[in-house]
Amino acid sequence: MATQRDSRIRQEAAALWRELYQEPPPAAEGADLLDMIVGGLPEPSYDRIANPHLRPANISFPKR
Repeated sequence: MATQRDSRIRQEAAALWRELYQEPPPAAEGADLLDMIVGGLPEPSYDRIANPHLRPANISFPKR
């Protein structure tokens, strides 16, 4: 049973698919559609945030 959150993700992913590819999205769950859309993109690089108001312990980075 799909939750309201799952339905919303599916709607947003389908809208993104239609915008990018100008065709109806394949029959798939929202998370699977997003994987198809962004799966081939390169990993983004993250630069350290330089801000005098933040201590290094307050800056969160993605896990590698």
